[in-house]
Amino acid sequence: MLELILSSVYLIFPAYVANMCPVIFGKLNFPLGHSINKRLFGANKTYRGLYTGFLGALLVLLLQQYLAKNNILADYTLLDYEQISIPLYAALFGFGAIIGDLIESFFKRRINIKPGRPWFPFDQLDFVIGAYLFLLPVYLIPWQNLLAIIILTPALHFLTNLIAYLLKLKKVWW
Repeated sequence: MLELILSSVYLIFPAYVANMCPVIFGKLNFPLGHSINKRLFGANKTYRGLYTGFLGALLVLLLQQYLAKNNILADYTLLDYEQISIPLYAALFGFGAIIGDLIESFFKRRINIKPGRPWFPFDQLDFVIGAYLFLLPVYLIPWQNLLAIIILTPALHFLTNLIAYLLKLKKVWW
């Protein structure tokens, strides 16, 4: 059971980091998606989030590739880092996570949930679903790992949001 949990978190970790990068690296004054009458996404969705998500996933995958080459954490590795294209997987994890978040934000605005307000469970799973869908053409996550990711992510998401709030990176604790 512990191996399933650790391998699941290890696999999806590039998407977790991609999802955190926009918060960690702040905002740039180029918001994504304007329409004439209403913003398509929340005010916190920026181009910086898009590229820092990719860069965060890239750094994690390069670290995981290094660990795999040195047979470190090999018991928890589901990807074959010798056979995959690290930049491609970084794009899939990173852009998938950010696009998943953007789609959730789009629908959140359509039903008039204010930016920063919680929308459980979509706020917690949007980036995982996005990364999963982007990965699907090249890698099928085993169902047991996918289920573990879906169960673990809301708790981990809450914990990281609480830490970001305590570090004053976020205005709200959720």
